[in-house]
Amino acid sequence: MTVLPHDIARVLTEALPHMQHYDEEIVVVKYGGHAMGKEDAARSFARDVVLLEQTAINPVVVHGGGPQIAEMLKRLGIKSEFAGGLRITDAATIEIVEMVLAGAINKQIVGFINEAGGKAVGLCGKDGNMVLARKISRTVVDPDSAIERIVDLGYVGEPERVDTTVLDQILGRDLIPVLAPVAASVTGGTYNVNADTFAGAVAGALAAKRLLLLTDVPGVLDRSNTLIRELSVNDARRLIADGTISGGMIPKVETCIYALEAGVEGVVILDGKVEHAVLLELLTDHGAGTLIQR
Repeated sequence: MTVLPHDIARVLTEALPHMQHYDEEIVVVKYGGHAMGKEDAARSFARDVVLLEQTAINPVVVHGGGPQIAEMLKRLGIKSEFAGGLRITDAATIEIVEMVLAGAINKQIVGFINEAGGKAVGLCGKDGNMVLARKISRTVVDPDSAIERIVDLGYVGEPERVDTTVLDQILGRDLIPVLAPVAASVTGGTYNVNADTFAGAVAGALAAKRLLLLTDVPGVLDRSNTLIRELSVNDARRLIADGTISGGMIPKVETCIYALEAGVEGVVILDGKVEHAVLLELLTDHGAGTLIQR
């Protein structure tokens, strides 16, 4: 299909008010393992991020990598177990997690952004003590006995403190930070942090205009599987309580609420497999997911 020059010009003028709305603002984008997809999709995402930076928006990319970690553990013959939706991370596993997240995946995304004309900087939570984490555990219920037990998740943590010093030096200088959700502990050591939780903590500390959580579903769905385009925090809590929001969507929405209470203006859950989802959400009237606001 041939796109006429006048059509391109019209699209650009329609994007102008959205560009002005986000001018010099910080937008944190959580780029999930499943949303990464194939290489052409990753390159398309990289071009979109560079476009945001070129329009005077300050993007911060936080990436996951669950599928890639699982694949590497399988190749190395290391068995991986889960509890409460989180990977139990022993001493051998945390080395692989850090290698894959802060190494291979992080530098691949940095490379794609740089090839697209951007200037990406790959970091993790340990750099400059950006994110300090505390150890967490999970309570699980045995399906046979219904007895609750506390599971030691090993080197799995949640953000306890975020220091934006390093990011403050990067943002606004034509640089795009790409962050791996690996954090240090206040007592030493390395923790694997859920990427959604990591992104929410960073976005809150930066008082970001938007936090975009790219996932593999269109957003929050109602009981008839129809996309809910906007929610308040109270609406979200009500939908969790009545079971409309369930399963893996609960921790995502709870991350949204946490980020909003920490200072983010709005959080969007959207389908990262949709081409140009970030641009559709930020630079068009249409939007591309579920917006949750205070």
